[in-house]
Amino acid sequence: MSHTNQSQQVRLDQLGAYPFARLKKLLTGHHANPELPHIDAGAGEPRLPLPDFVAGTLAAHLDGFSRYPATTGNDALREAIAAWLKRRYGLTHIDPATQVLSANGTREALFAIAHALVNPDASDKPYALMPNPMYQIYLGAAITAGAAPYFMPCTATNRFEPDLDAVPDDVWANTALVYVCSPSNPTGWIADQDYFTRLIELADRHDFHIISDECYSEIYWQEKPPVGLLQAAASLGRNDYARCLVMNSLSKRSALPGLRSGLIAGDAALIARFAKLRSYTGPATPLPLQHVAAAAWSDEAHVKEHLALYRQSLKAFFTAFGQGKPPAGTFFIWLPVTDDEAFAVAAYEQQAVTLLPGSYLSADEASGDNPGRGYIRIALVDGPEKAAELGRRLKAVSMKS
Repeated sequence: MSHTNQSQQVRLDQLGAYPFARLKKLLTGHHANPELPHIDAGAGEPRLPLPDFVAGTLAAHLDGFSRYPATTGNDALREAIAAWLKRRYGLTHIDPATQVLSANGTREALFAIAHALVNPDASDKPYALMPNPMYQIYLGAAITAGAAPYFMPCTATNRFEPDLDAVPDDVWANTALVYVCSPSNPTGWIADQDYFTRLIELADRHDFHIISDECYSEIYWQEKPPVGLLQAAASLGRNDYARCLVMNSLSKRSALPGLRSGLIAGDAALIARFAKLRSYTGPATPLPLQHVAAAAWSDEAHVKEHLALYRQSLKAFFTAFGQGKPPAGTFFIWLPVTDDEAFAVAAYEQQAVTLLPGSYLSADEASGDNPGRGYIRIALVDGPEKAAELGRRLKAVSMKS
């Protein structure tokens, strides 16, 4: 076996079990209350009505299944994505030919981008910075690409904001990329213009790349929609979006997780580099699904309907639960509990509810602390009635002393 293969095998061996595999193991041997219908609030899988245009658009383009799709996405899809970015963020310039790519959702893109931008043979092991807790793909991407994960703890003390000032200069100087998630999965924190501005200035000073995961950009409690990285860059006169890449998805925005379609947009040089990698790895959305995706990016009516349902769901949950308040963004509730694993088991056994322990979405810090320990992530993905029922059931969970 070559040294490269050995190194990659060692990196893969460093990865722990994925959060839902850990959850399955945790609940093995436990039984959900048979007197109640099961509620799955563990997975962030929107289960809202299918937008009206999906079936008709798909039927009109079924012949596309007989042709290979381009990994970059067809022109119509990239143009629809660019048009949406302009409408949503007020961008004056985004070139669909050089600054936009199609993605198979964002999971593959968030993972693969580290392999395009990290040099594992660098004399000093490069850092990949990420929030902690996090979407676990960031961690897997960093490790398998040969980077050193550097965790930015997000706690109630810092209002769940990844603290840029807490990162030492020697880490910034050797950083390859930074993952940002806004609105945040799982905490609901939202980055503002000032935060993105500071991050862009740091990227310029230390020559690293910013990867902004904006999958939950259209789900928010506040009145105004969240600022995006490209929007922040454009406000600084950076229409080339240097060092910046944004990834977004139709999974949350349009409640189409099974479509496996998203976007990658930003710095044309990074887009070209990433497109080269993806031309070899071959992730391409089938052509009929690309037409559905183009229709979804072009329609805002269903997005407004979904946002109204998510807001109603958040209100219904907290009204029934009796304490707490909605997060700034996302459909997740980051609920503090005494023991996250014990609470997940109790909710399953007593109330037939599946939840995800917060420690499964976090990594242990060097101190041994896990910033997700003592939290439960609750996904409100079934509409207001189920959200209210979920609030009532979780309020009734009894923890043994």
